[in-house]
Amino acid sequence: MIIYRVLMLALTTGITWLLVGNVNKALNIGIAISAVKTVIYYLYERTWDHITLSMPP
Repeated sequence: MIIYRVLMLALTTGITWLLVGNVNKALNIGIAISAVKTVIYYLYERTWDHITLSMPP
């Protein structure tokens, strides 16, 4: 999971760098997006932990 997040951070930062043309801004955007995605993933998983699906046997 950690390697995947680092790879996605590098990919996001690289694409942003190509679009923006500034490494510092691209890195800041990449870190911000990774943080937001992490929080959203956590909330998503917590939500599914509280949902019970009644399935017939």
